[in-house]
Amino acid sequence: MTLPPPTHGAGVGDLPIPPDDKDWTWTLREQCPECGFLAAEVAPWDVAPLVLAFTQPWPAVLARADAGRRPAPSTWSALEYACHVRDVCRLFEQRLQLVLTQDAPTFANWDQDETAVADRHGEQDPTTVAGELTAAGASFAAAYAALPSDAWGRTGIRLDGAQFTVPTLGQYGLHDLRHHLRDVGVDPL
Repeated sequence: MTLPPPTHGAGVGDLPIPPDDKDWTWTLREQCPECGFLAAEVAPWDVAPLVLAFTQPWPAVLARADAGRRPAPSTWSALEYACHVRDVCRLFEQRLQLVLTQDAPTFANWDQDETAVADRHGEQDPTTVAGELTAAGASFAAAYAALPSDAWGRTGIRLDGAQFTVPTLGQYGLHDLRHHLRDVGVDPL
């Protein structure tokens, strides 16, 4: 499938991004060699402030003149990464709510690459995305900040069988948020 030309400068000849089909759950146990983040070291009560820290730089990233331009034909632009980060915040908050309201729910599959194409991430307005990402990050953080102490042991299961507790769900989401800041040249800490 070929993407239509993005309106924010990615270029007519850009190729669809190769799908990322890796299982990133190893980042819950090991330091990511690419971004340096070690999710296992994040205390449960630090998830909320780190979500805010890792989403705070995005409005400035999206204000860049080249935010919609891909650095290479098969690499997402900052705008596409920002849309993905917004979606991750929304998705992980939804999954947290499932875990809090159901016993060991199974999470529906989410294909980030399919979502990027279907929602035309490269064609979205950077200013709008900046506001949406900030709001999604604040909501995700608030959901973690408001957790009662008896919620930390609740679990959810991904379709592939990966099991998450409330803390590991937050840690896993944090790695994604931190990793993509590195992808756009930002060190939030």
